[in-house]
Amino acid sequence: MLELKNITINLKNDERCIVDDFSFTLNRGDKAVIIGEEGNGKSTLLKFIYQQNLIEEYCNCSGKVITKGKAAYLPQFMEENCNSLSLAEYFEPVEYYMYIDILTKLGLSVEFILSDQNLATLSGGEKVKVQLARLLMEEPDILLLDEPTNDLDISTLQWLESFIAESRIPILFISHDETLIENTANVIVHMEQIIRKTKCRITVARCPYREYLSRRRSSFAHQEQVAQKQREDYEKQMEKWRRIYNRVDHEQAVISRQNAGGGRLLKKKMHAVLSMGKRFEREKEDFLDFPQEEEAILAKFDESIHLPNGKTILDFSSDNLCIDGRVLSRNLHLYVAGNEHIGIIGRNGAGKSTLLKILWNEMKDRSDITAAFMPQNYSEILDFNKTPVQYLAENYTKEEVTKARTYMGGMKFTQEEMTGKIGDLSGGQKAKILFLDMVLRGADVLLLDEPTRNFSPLSNPAVRTALNHYGGAVISVSHDRKYLEEVCDKIYELRENGLFSIDKI
Repeated sequence: MLELKNITINLKNDERCIVDDFSFTLNRGDKAVIIGEEGNGKSTLLKFIYQQNLIEEYCNCSGKVITKGKAAYLPQFMEENCNSLSLAEYFEPVEYYMYIDILTKLGLSVEFILSDQNLATLSGGEKVKVQLARLLMEEPDILLLDEPTNDLDISTLQWLESFIAESRIPILFISHDETLIENTANVIVHMEQIIRKTKCRITVARCPYREYLSRRRSSFAHQEQVAQKQREDYEKQMEKWRRIYNRVDHEQAVISRQNAGGGRLLKKKMHAVLSMGKRFEREKEDFLDFPQEEEAILAKFDESIHLPNGKTILDFSSDNLCIDGRVLSRNLHLYVAGNEHIGIIGRNGAGKSTLLKILWNEMKDRSDITAAFMPQNYSEILDFNKTPVQYLAENYTKEEVTKARTYMGGMKFTQEEMTGKIGDLSGGQKAKILFLDMVLRGADVLLLDEPTRNFSPLSNPAVRTALNHYGGAVISVSHDRKYLEEVCDKIYELRENGLFSIDKI
């Protein structure tokens, strides 16, 4: 069991409160998912629960965490000190031979985990797999998982779904994968920043995700109806009251000069009218507020972006796909025309990201298209020491700066976030910066490596809608099943002997 008592967390840089007096209990059988928009503090809260000193550098925090049993934590990114280790060194502390079933389910072999290959050379999905394997071998009583689905191939994703759903130990996790959340979570912890990020709110619902969203919409709709009716009734009452007040006030002005006794009666009547007005004002203070909801807002691509159906966007062929001297795939062919939306899937380590980088290098300098690239590792494109405004307003003209600030303001970036370092932003906010850069540049060809991996499950529908209606070409690597279904016209699987078109995931 895990119990949180009166947790409060404030960011040091802008004193913004992201958790306010929050209490929560994770019971046996609970599969609780933390959801919320980018930058709301989901990872910060999970780090605090596991080990408070992980956030002390940038947060002031208070409250108590009571853990019964051993908690294991999967971070969103592998710790830097692990990158220099070989796989054999990483697994040396555990008796791996007792957990062959875990390795098999994760698609890892004994030969692989005993190899001298450095963890730094693994693909994103392989890093998640080896960390997860190591955690499970420690037989924890509670699992804390920060984005466990990041970069996992579809078969491993499906295994992870089954594992979480069937697990006997309680699990608290963060995920942007809506399908996984729908199929596993029975508790929703929703972190929000409302009223222009001046107030935080955490809602806990012990129900499945879709039911939570439905309840939330119904509750907000009912609250809005009641609040609207209260204000309409109040205006009717006040209009009636103003008519009475004006009539009595007029009668007072006329009669007080002619009939002193009558004037006293009217004074009493006016006193009653004024009391009625004050009562209406007091009742107004108890009106329901209109519901405050944190919206998932994303900039939209220009509707004028359009590529002719017959235009060749890509005609790629390669005998070998290699990395560090290893051949990953042979005889690759990929043809893309017009505004086709292509999805590429494949097992972890198959070379999907490597292939996308090769395609980017072929397309980035072409004059007949404007190509843009979202890599899996954002630092390959973003300068983390720059501010978002500096990055988006490359020439730093007044017009560019104003435009960048306007767009970011529309996407709910605060002034501090616009002018602070990109490196201090959350993964989802960095993804928004890359997305916004594509919009501002008017890119008509997008190369996207796991584009939805850092957007919240509440933002992802907006991302899918924007890309689904995008008039340019999209070549993407993804394991997001909803993205592949809703955005991609064609799906290819990268195998050892090439790219193969497939009909179903």
